[in-house]
Amino acid sequence: MNRSNVHLLDLPDEILLIILKKLNNIDVLYSLLDINNGRLNILAQENTFTNILKFVSIDDNPLLDRFSNYILPRIHHNVKCFILDPILMERTLLAIDYPNLTELKIFHFHEGTVLNYFTDKSSLRPIFQEQITNLILVNNDQDGMISSLKTYTTNDKLFNLKCFTLKSLFRFEQYDNIVSLLRRMSYLEKLTLYLRIESRNRVIDGTYVQHDILDNMPQLDSFTFYICTYVDMVGLSYKLSSEDIQQTFRQQHVTSIVNYINGDIAACSIFSLPFRFDYLEDLGNKFPNIVFSYVVFLLLEDINPFKHEFFARIARSFPLLKYLRIFNKKSSILHDGMTLSSDNCQLYSSIEYPHLTRLDVRYAHRDYVEQFLNETKTYMPSLTELGVVVSHLKYVTKDFKREETRRNCAKVKKLLTLEPLVCSKDFWLYFPSSYK
Repeated sequence: MNRSNVHLLDLPDEILLIILKKLNNIDVLYSLLDINNGRLNILAQENTFTNILKFVSIDDNPLLDRFSNYILPRIHHNVKCFILDPILMERTLLAIDYPNLTELKIFHFHEGTVLNYFTDKSSLRPIFQEQITNLILVNNDQDGMISSLKTYTTNDKLFNLKCFTLKSLFRFEQYDNIVSLLRRMSYLEKLTLYLRIESRNRVIDGTYVQHDILDNMPQLDSFTFYICTYVDMVGLSYKLSSEDIQQTFRQQHVTSIVNYINGDIAACSIFSLPFRFDYLEDLGNKFPNIVFSYVVFLLLEDINPFKHEFFARIARSFPLLKYLRIFNKKSSILHDGMTLSSDNCQLYSSIEYPHLTRLDVRYAHRDYVEQFLNETKTYMPSLTELGVVVSHLKYVTKDFKREETRRNCAKVKKLLTLEPLVCSKDFWLYFPSSYK
């Protein structure tokens, strides 16, 4: 039987496009544009590959040079959205005019590289004031973002801006700077905020949201938010409650949580429903009976111990959970009556976390290691990363010989510990997937 050789270029355009769409569009443009093949050159300039360009965590200077000097000038009319690291903003946005650019997403937003880009004297000012209608800022820097925003707020009103997103996973203090920034966006139609604010003795509740945000945005049609205020209760004569905070809202699809952490610190959260973010911290024993359908990262913390039924609620309420961290030094044994001797005593049904790949109990009581590794209490079929105290791990697994905790460890590839771990033969048998 004769076999004919089929080359890539023998395929019809429709099949080639299906194949190329499986690749990163930056790679497609870099590899195929201007390679002396007219057909591939045309395919590479399709809207699929040129409408949205993402330059994040790229340190390949030859690649960046080629885009700035050759590729962007060829496709600039097609570009509608840039996703950028701040250090690449000027290099990319000033390479050429982008007449159809309306959306800008800036990741890893921090002071060192962005401060000068948002001032009145910035060469980028016309782009922000005249073109961008959708601006997204995502911060991974604990300190830099808000002081940068303080400079940004010296700009005039952003009349063209219709959609704005600001997400900060870290706590910050300058809430007033955020308010000043938002008041320059009076024509917004869609607003998304994820903020964690500390060093205040007043909770940001419905009254603040109405006065600081909503009253200044008459055209706002969509407001998705999570705002957590960390209040030091030392010296305060009143006690915070979610019911009191709830009553300050005019809107119906809003709820609140008050959780006491680190002794006298109250984490007071307000958020719109449904909860549309993938990240949630400082959740405690008391939380509303709702499903957090988008959350994949969850940090649990409370001054009171977590019981077995609490973790059953977590599994039901967070069906897509992939990463779980637990901060709780309180023993659960006195409250649940579960000990190592209760391996085969089904006082409780086993809880399953089908999507959980990362579990961190390094800052939790040993009881929670038992809770999660003992398959009669919890089953984690996808667990590949485990953060744990070595002494807790050895105790709960009985020096890596206990059968009830073996299955939850079988797929773990990476162990994160606070102290050195001596890997015995029993350890390698217990963690056959672990890196050697």
